[in-house]
Amino acid sequence: MSEEITILVVDDEERIRRLLKMYLEREGYIVEEAENGVQALEMAIEKDYHCILLDLMMPEKDGIEVSTELREKKMTPIIMLTAKGEEANRVEGFESGADDYIVKPFSPREVVLRVKAILRRSSAYSSIANSSVSKDLVVFPHLTIDHDAHRVTADNVEVNLTPKEYELLYFLAKSPDKVFDREHLLKEVWHYDFFGDLRTVDTHVKRLREKLNRVSESAAKMIVTVWGVGYKFEVNNE
Repeated sequence: MSEEITILVVDDEERIRRLLKMYLEREGYIVEEAENGVQALEMAIEKDYHCILLDLMMPEKDGIEVSTELREKKMTPIIMLTAKGEEANRVEGFESGADDYIVKPFSPREVVLRVKAILRRSSAYSSIANSSVSKDLVVFPHLTIDHDAHRVTADNVEVNLTPKEYELLYFLAKSPDKVFDREHLLKEVWHYDFFGDLRTVDTHVKRLREKLNRVSESAAKMIVTVWGVGYKFEVNNE
């Protein structure tokens, strides 16, 4: 590969760090480790990692605190690892800025697939962001997406979204009035070619609507639930 991919694995259990390190290094990635949240945050701020595998329950600083504080400075892709599978914990993880969520016990092969999916998406976005040839704008009443800058404004107010919230909004907005089921969204936005948790989509839609609604109720209403099917982006919904 032309660029060395560096991944930070954060877990207070050495056994888990070593297992993930072994599987990721087999794929040619460079893996660095942190054993607690304070160390992880320092490393993640100092260095630009391509992806961070972040345990939720850790001493000193937990994964939620690390993710929240890191998001104030960087948009590094984060996959949260945790033994807690309840919906409330998943929501808390996503709210802190995590892009994906894997519940322990997990298959290391699945983790590798999730990492590859996030890296593919990040690589595609970097290519667009580094291109100065064209200005990629998606413009609707009440909502504008500047894809080159990864910037969303609703009624002329900027909306701060996590990477995955942004990806979901952009994907829906590119095909106005087209209905997508949750499975399709998992495949296209999360790049899962295997079964994923459909509630992941629902959680992101909920958070996306809430953030848009804080600055523009009209913009929030553009993301429409099609009951029994999935979601669509509807332009005229006032």
